[in-house]
Amino acid sequence: MSPTRPRVTALASLAATILVIALAATGCGDNGGDRANGQDSGSSGGSGADSSNGNGGKNGSPAPKLSWKTCDAPTAAQGAGKAPGKAWQCAKLPVPLDHSKPDGAKIDLALIRSKATDPSHRIGSLVFNFGGPGASGVSALPSLADGYDTLHARYDLVSFDPRGVGESAGVRCQSDKELDAAYQVDGTPDDDAELRQTLAANKAFVDACAKNSGKVLPYVDTISAARDLDRIRAALGESRLHYFGISYGTELGGVYAHLFPKNVGRTVLDAVVDPTQDTVQGDLGQTKGFQLALDDYLKDCASAGAAGSGGRCPTLDEITTLLKDLDSRPLPTSQGRKLTQDEATNGIATALYSKDTWKYLTAGLQEARVKGTGNTLLLLFDSMAGRAPDGRYNNLQAANRAISCADSEERYGVEDVRRLLPEFKAASPVFGESAAWSLLSCTGWPVKGKWKTPEVGAEGAAPILVVGNAGDPATPVAGAANMAEKLGKGVGVRLTVKGEGHGTYGVDACATKTMDAAFLDGRLPADGTTCS
Repeated sequence: MSPTRPRVTALASLAATILVIALAATGCGDNGGDRANGQDSGSSGGSGADSSNGNGGKNGSPAPKLSWKTCDAPTAAQGAGKAPGKAWQCAKLPVPLDHSKPDGAKIDLALIRSKATDPSHRIGSLVFNFGGPGASGVSALPSLADGYDTLHARYDLVSFDPRGVGESAGVRCQSDKELDAAYQVDGTPDDDAELRQTLAANKAFVDACAKNSGKVLPYVDTISAARDLDRIRAALGESRLHYFGISYGTELGGVYAHLFPKNVGRTVLDAVVDPTQDTVQGDLGQTKGFQLALDDYLKDCASAGAAGSGGRCPTLDEITTLLKDLDSRPLPTSQGRKLTQDEATNGIATALYSKDTWKYLTAGLQEARVKGTGNTLLLLFDSMAGRAPDGRYNNLQAANRAISCADSEERYGVEDVRRLLPEFKAASPVFGESAAWSLLSCTGWPVKGKWKTPEVGAEGAAPILVVGNAGDPATPVAGAANMAEKLGKGVGVRLTVKGEGHGTYGVDACATKTMDAAFLDGRLPADGTTCS
């Protein structure tokens, strides 16, 4: 079974940080792939704008008081690590499992915050969503907080595990051993026998999700998560939500603005999911985006002579040949696991999320070609799959698929994939086939989806800064223009960055300065401004 390449995965700088640590720890270092493949974006599937400014939601009930305590270390589901330290506090916020039944069953949302470091000039709380869908904000924010020092001075930095993620009623599907075995199944079948294995592996994953998390699967959709966001706003004591959405967090932010336009505060959406694309359009767009990023990497590597990479620059033909060979001859690794074609393809995609990790791609491809081993590419894959060095998986992939399938109403079969394969292969000789077969991710899912494309029109909302990067592989730059247009005239303010990678804050100086001004001074650039 091919893993679902996160269609709009967590912030690239987080992935880069994890990869640097993991690769250095294993001695690879400098010498040594959303959502589920594509963007199950999606018509509203829910009610229109909720204009309430209330403190407790539509019914006007009092906002619950948060009981902040010292944080424990992240759990395995969140991506286990060290406790974040004394500057951080954690809390649980009860919310309705089904927002249409506010007095019914509840789930707890896991929250984390660090108070403003310059309290005399505090603006309020700034809530982050780092994407995925499926990224744990409780685990991610402390890891990334140093990059937000300027904002931290005047804001309490806040994040959370969205419903279905981490410790917020996190979706559970297969065991660690079952996932290891599933990822060895060929996800791009070449004959009937391989197709049967692929379909059986997909069904086993779906059945495990239904068995272990069936009660929450209908309620992990983005509309429900947006209503949770307004509960968080109220519980924080804020009249408006100041929000920083990255990657999938931009889709969540757009849906929030549609539902609660009068509650929108200072908001930035960086690395924007295109709200106008259905599943196939999103998948194709992302496939082209990853191929563009790979082409840019190859040009950059060749022009730099692989300086500092510890290896010779590969060619596109060498990469496609390697992947073809892996289809029948997986490479050995020091972990005792084999590097499969699917894992290598997704490992390559992972390295393209940030220019900082391009050097690891060079090292990994050189290792595979010269040494005949797949250690570096497997580590790149593991970071995408949410697998820790000790073999435990967080729930990123389970949550990613559950949220994507709860959102998208589209379901595809084998004949759909076969019909679309030529178009996907034309879009990318490296990623096209894997992307096409990943259209089966929601096949047989036990829950109906809400939409084809999300409703993000937000008439009456405060202006929202929408940032797109020309070289973004996971959320192509056209998505920012479409999001700005759909938010509405006077609401969406577009900023285009001519750079590489998924996300621009802390990467591009011009974009970072512009976003800081939006959050700290409420000052936005002219619509259509470009950072180059």
